[in-house]
Amino acid sequence: MKNSVSLGILLTTLAYMAFTFHDAIIKILTVSIPVWQILFFRSLTILVGCLAYGRGKLVQQTLRSPIIKPMIARSVLLLCAWLSYYSAASHLQLAEVTTLYYAAPVVGTLLAWFILKEKVTPARWLAVGVGFVGVLIACNPIGLTISWPVYLALQAAVLWASAMVLLRKTSLHEKTIIQLTVSNVFFLAMTGVAVIWTWQTPDMTQLALLIATGIVAGCAQFALFEGMRQAPVSVLAPFEYSSLIWAFLLGYLIWADIPTHNVVVGAAMILGAGLIIIVSEKLRRRITA
Repeated sequence: MKNSVSLGILLTTLAYMAFTFHDAIIKILTVSIPVWQILFFRSLTILVGCLAYGRGKLVQQTLRSPIIKPMIARSVLLLCAWLSYYSAASHLQLAEVTTLYYAAPVVGTLLAWFILKEKVTPARWLAVGVGFVGVLIACNPIGLTISWPVYLALQAAVLWASAMVLLRKTSLHEKTIIQLTVSNVFFLAMTGVAVIWTWQTPDMTQLALLIATGIVAGCAQFALFEGMRQAPVSVLAPFEYSSLIWAFLLGYLIWADIPTHNVVVGAAMILGAGLIIIVSEKLRRRITA
């Protein structure tokens, strides 16, 4: 890639694509396997991969990391975001919880401006706004009223955005492999407690899918962490909306869910949001060159 911002955009887009595939596998598995067990296997698979790559040296580097506390704090935020999201999803329609959750890029851009002191250009604000309107059109939430599940969905968005801002800070000071190790050790410990009470012995097909979940999630996390290292949060935030397009595409290919006209229009606006960022960043580089 010609520059780090372009590389960050590419990696982040690939990360959200992989996360969507990861969610599709989880949706298949949750029919017979508890979610806690799926996440346990996911973290275990990622951790085994990290240790196979870094071995004993990785353990020593992780324990001696000067920013291990911020990395653990980020993991706590991610776990709380996940719990809030799935608690809300159990009471709201998919369109409703998806729309509320996609407030995260808006919140992330605000936090990047306020906490990280990033210079958020008008084009970046425009991209976030266009993308969010695209989500509203695609999901078409109707009859949404203020309630506890709505609050939980919004809380999930704020927690996820906060975790991404903290990820930007930690990614500039620590290797991605160490960040992956810390995050998945934490999730392994948290989900391991629940697995004791919810264990379901998987068959060979389910075991293969559980391992596949870990492999896909590991690739997604690596791409996201590296992407955050390369570009500002305010640049990458609108590309989170791209996962909605992949979700509709996989829904059609796997479950034969046919997108409606509003989904097509919303997807076009989400793609437009990404193009706004790409074009504006190219113009900005030319001006400053």
